[in-house]
Amino acid sequence: MSDVENGGEQGGSSPTFWERHDNRILGASALSVLTVGTVVYHLLEDWSWVDSFYFSSVAVTTVGFGDFTPSTDASKLFTVFYIFSGLTIISVWLNTRLKHRATKVAKKRDFTPAAGFSALPPNGMPTDPGATGPADTEG
Repeated sequence: MSDVENGGEQGGSSPTFWERHDNRILGASALSVLTVGTVVYHLLEDWSWVDSFYFSSVAVTTVGFGDFTPSTDASKLFTVFYIFSGLTIISVWLNTRLKHRATKVAKKRDFTPAAGFSALPPNGMPTDPGATGPADTEG
């Protein structure tokens, strides 16, 4: 398999194309969902651009204030599919953002103790989930 077919991996340790660009791709998809919704509501409902964007945002986040409602059958059907697809795409994007953030924080906090320092936490309790504390040790 060539490097292009393998997502650009060389040797297995480098991140794939998706791992390098997932946040950008999903962010662009989320922005595209809002753009498509804005354009469709502007055309189908004859709302202003601001009102169309506002309704698109309110609908896809499932807030649903109720101050604007689709009036035609076409826009009602579009709204059903728009909410399901938009909610999915935006949820996946937010989930990916949170995973990247958690990974970044975990890497920042991960450190190895310097020579001569104990690997036990400050309270002296072992980190082994099977151990119950000082009673498990002899002495």
